[in-house]
Amino acid sequence: MSWITAKWPRGGRRHPAAGVALVLLGLLVIGAAYGAITGSGSASAAPSQSAVLRAQINEGRQLFVANCAACHGLEAQGTSVAPSLIGVGAAAVDFQVSTGRMPAREPGPEMPRKPPKLNRQQTLAVAAYIESLGGGPQIPSSAQVSTKGANLALGQQLFIADCAQCHNFVGAGGALTYGKYAPPLTQSTPTQIYEAMLTGPEAMPVFNNTTITPAEKRDILSYVIATRNTPNPGGFSLGRIGPVTEGLVAFLGLLFFMVLVAMWITAKHGKSKADHE
Repeated sequence: MSWITAKWPRGGRRHPAAGVALVLLGLLVIGAAYGAITGSGSASAAPSQSAVLRAQINEGRQLFVANCAACHGLEAQGTSVAPSLIGVGAAAVDFQVSTGRMPAREPGPEMPRKPPKLNRQQTLAVAAYIESLGGGPQIPSSAQVSTKGANLALGQQLFIADCAQCHNFVGAGGALTYGKYAPPLTQSTPTQIYEAMLTGPEAMPVFNNTTITPAEKRDILSYVIATRNTPNPGGFSLGRIGPVTEGLVAFLGLLFFMVLVAMWITAKHGKSKADHE
């Protein structure tokens, strides 16, 4: 009985701290079980994700060496004919490769758009490799380039203020100095236009998210896309490149009409003279 009374106080009551200790012990057991369950899942998922990324980067490295290193260097450090790609980001690579501007056969002041040489998987692999070298702007997500709920009127104002000087008021493109030109935006996807604003390819300045916010970029996208579907109630659009083309067509048309009138008058005058003789 002395052993029992030593373990349990008189009256069958436990020590006041026993309840607190029991609660803490239960919390520790539950926390350990939860950590074991969730920790094992995340631990197994993380290596698989990193393994996929490593494989993508390795594939990108091989594609870069085979298609790009001749100009940009084996470590993308740049050469005398092509700039360094360290820090340009995945968005710059995706824009250049998806539009067919890169890989280029030979460097020039402006790389023309052409069918891409690499498929989508290969493009993303090269982009992942370049991003691993020094970070930079990432490829925008589908939500970032979505024009749902965008402000079309504000997009028009922003485009005219920041883009129309080079790309024309409707994105038809135009000539620049030193053999460069602003390409038309009629074939560019929303992702490519967004990436161009982020990275500033060739002669284009960089419009980062501080200069033009992501919401404003979406507004600009909505305007560019809307111009592609605008009807022409007045007839031919003449490329929609402004009054220069319209004036030239009017001048040539009037000149042709005057030549026809002059030929008709000359022919009629010659016929009348012959009849009188």
